[in-house]
Amino acid sequence: MKLIALSAAIAIALFASPVEAHDAPHKGDTVIVPIQGEISKPLLLFLRRAIKSAEANGAEAIIFEMNTYGGRLDAAEEISSALNRVKIPTYTFVNSNAGSAGALIALATQHIYMAPISAIGAAAPIQATGEDLPATAREKTISYWSALIRASAARNGHNPDIGEAFMDRDKEVKIGDRMIHAKGSLLTLNAQEAAEKIGEKPLLADGIAESVADVVRQAKLAGALTKIEPTGFERLASWLTVLAPLLLLGGLLGAYLEFKLPGTTLPAVVSVLCFALFFFGHYIAGLAGSEVIALFVLGIILVLVEIIFFAHSTIVFGVAGVFLMLASLTWAMIDRYPGQRFFPTGEMLALPLLNLVSALAAAIVAIVILARFLPRTNLYKRFALSAASAPGPSFASGDHGFHGSNLIAPDSEGIATTMLRPSGKAQFGENVLDVVTNGEFVAAGTTVSVVQVDGMRVVVRPTV
Repeated sequence: MKLIALSAAIAIALFASPVEAHDAPHKGDTVIVPIQGEISKPLLLFLRRAIKSAEANGAEAIIFEMNTYGGRLDAAEEISSALNRVKIPTYTFVNSNAGSAGALIALATQHIYMAPISAIGAAAPIQATGEDLPATAREKTISYWSALIRASAARNGHNPDIGEAFMDRDKEVKIGDRMIHAKGSLLTLNAQEAAEKIGEKPLLADGIAESVADVVRQAKLAGALTKIEPTGFERLASWLTVLAPLLLLGGLLGAYLEFKLPGTTLPAVVSVLCFALFFFGHYIAGLAGSEVIALFVLGIILVLVEIIFFAHSTIVFGVAGVFLMLASLTWAMIDRYPGQRFFPTGEMLALPLLNLVSALAAAIVAIVILARFLPRTNLYKRFALSAASAPGPSFASGDHGFHGSNLIAPDSEGIATTMLRPSGKAQFGENVLDVVTNGEFVAAGTTVSVVQVDGMRVVVRPTV
């Protein structure tokens, strides 16, 4: 119990740790957010937190300072989707490079500025090895992503043909009678080309800027500048959220083994740490708040109340506790942005429910296997009988030189003197023996009968 309490204390201390290295923006501020290096899932977590912080605190605008050669298309799509939800003005300052996936993200902001020596474009999908996709896969991928890019560009006031030409080498771009880009190669624009005005509108970029401060001046943003950068916790959280199903599985199996081997402590510690890491990762990633953690803890308390005080008499507390725990686990994985309605949509619930159902299904399969084979192992026999035994002599454990088989026979009836969960003690006549059920919990005082005697192992069940 001390180790469990220590694990819980560590988890609480982690949840109480600050998640931002800088002060939150104030109302009217212009928020500067760097997009550096590879476009990946960890970057998505950071940008999500930055966007939510800027919107929730009433920032005037967000400027993404970008220098990337690209990265994962799936991460770029999720980042673009997040940017397209933003309700305040968004700017991209291309400070050197907006290559590949970076170009797709830039098109998801409303305004683009570029440094004098910079480039944007060349967003063709390729394999992880760097090789081109096979012809059929390439055609399907480009068709899908071209549609997304066109929609994102049009939404933010950019020329959809430009975005499509970044990805599709067969796309021709013409404005009026002027040929901007001929088919046969991917489109890449330098700063001067992107900022060139054709008619009254620039081709892509609103202007050329020397720095973020110059972007602020040209865009006439009046608020103070606040920079938000990724924290070390966010880098850790990115991996913990990816491992969410495995952490849930570890937490469920640890809890099951603790009930099967009460008093061994180690499974309980594993369970506590898995759930703590699960909530910690989602808390730092901006998905779960302290109220979700409190809901989970309340669920645990209700389940313990059911087991300790109302075993075999009511299921109300247990069912309510399990419901609260499952609800909190699901809620912790829902990605919610400021201004969205309280009850999640089907789209918001899809991934959390998939993770939860996958973990539950895997846990059920593992528990069925453990329930069948674990009682036959020497490890279980060693821990199960000793863990539930109170101090004092125990015939079944070998004290006084007797075994259960010397003192009891199948079909003998007795009384459980301790709660069997599933191991404990039962009295048969004048003898008190260590016994174990086949998995069910039996309350103290229940009449039990012996179904099997195997050396020191006495298996019982409630008498019908």
